Amino acid sequence: FARFEATQPLVAEQVSRVLGRPLDETALALGYFLTVSVWLAFDRMFGARLLPVNVDAWHAAEAALRLEEDLRAQHGDEPIEYDDIVCSLQPGVMQFVHEHVDAALDVLSRSEADGTIDVDVDDVHAVYRFLLTEVVALSHAVALGERANASGELLA
Repeated sequence: FARFEATQPLVAEQVSRVLGRPLDETALALGYFLTVSVWLAFDRMFGARLLPVNVDAWHAAEAALRLEEDLRAQHGDEPIEYDDIVCSLQPGVMQFVHEHVDAALDVLSRSEADGTIDVDVDDVHAVYRFLLTEVVALSHAVALGERANASGELLA
């Protein structure tokens, strides 16, 4: 985590902002694990080509997500959602994220079946929303090299 903070200070600051508020324990653990795992995947794949995310890039990723949410609210019949777009950018990373989010929500399903609810779905959604922003911001922080895959796709 210390290396994450040193190499991606803005993303680490945003992680602290999102995960520093009162959250369900499962959502909190999921958030820390997945934010660092996503960064580590980018770091391992791109190394020195992964530049620090700057403020403008972070705000652009957040604005894109907000715009999609606004469009979805106005036109709920559209076939493509923002997370579908992020999945097309980084299908391997997003598959990893989805597997872990689904596992956390599976705990909720089992808990509901036996009468106890242990996972706050809204908190898990907040973490997932943050992860979408992180994936987009990190995707755009990769400097293209001479032989780089122009898509910047990971774990394909």
